[in-house]
Amino acid sequence: MAQESLRLVSHPIAAHEGRLPRHYTLEGQGAKKDISPPVEWYGVPDGTRSLALVVHDVDAPDPDGPIVPWTHWVVANIPPSVKGLPEGFSGKEGAAAREYGGIQEGVNDWKQPGWRGPIPPSRGHRIQFKLYALDDEVTKDKLMDAIEGHVLGEAELMAVF
Repeated sequence: MAQESLRLVSHPIAAHEGRLPRHYTLEGQGAKKDISPPVEWYGVPDGTRSLALVVHDVDAPDPDGPIVPWTHWVVANIPPSVKGLPEGFSGKEGAAAREYGGIQEGVNDWKQPGWRGPIPPSRGHRIQFKLYALDDEVTKDKLMDAIEGHVLGEAELMAVF
């Protein structure tokens, strides 16, 4: 039987026709502001030892030049037994985080750990969620360098803000 390919989904994004709902951005209101979105994945390849999730604004302009992806969220060392992250996962500590066993949140391009939602100066930015299935455990530090040569599968989800 052929193995299912790795897939990444977020029901709130799908329900909003690919648009990132406002409460996942810095434009949300009160407690419904800058919450990390829920994500689920399916078809984790055999041999996967950990998963990593990286979220970029792929249309972010560099003030000094070209478009350079802007990192909103880095999550590393996700056990392959975990099938997703719930809404508001970012920043959870204590008992709630322990149930997810060893997951680490890296520093985003605001130089803060965890999720930070978009607030670009213009609309139409594509927010890329990319999940990597890895044959080794990696830490949040220098994630993209650490995964080189260890990717068993990738899945992508694109939202628009």
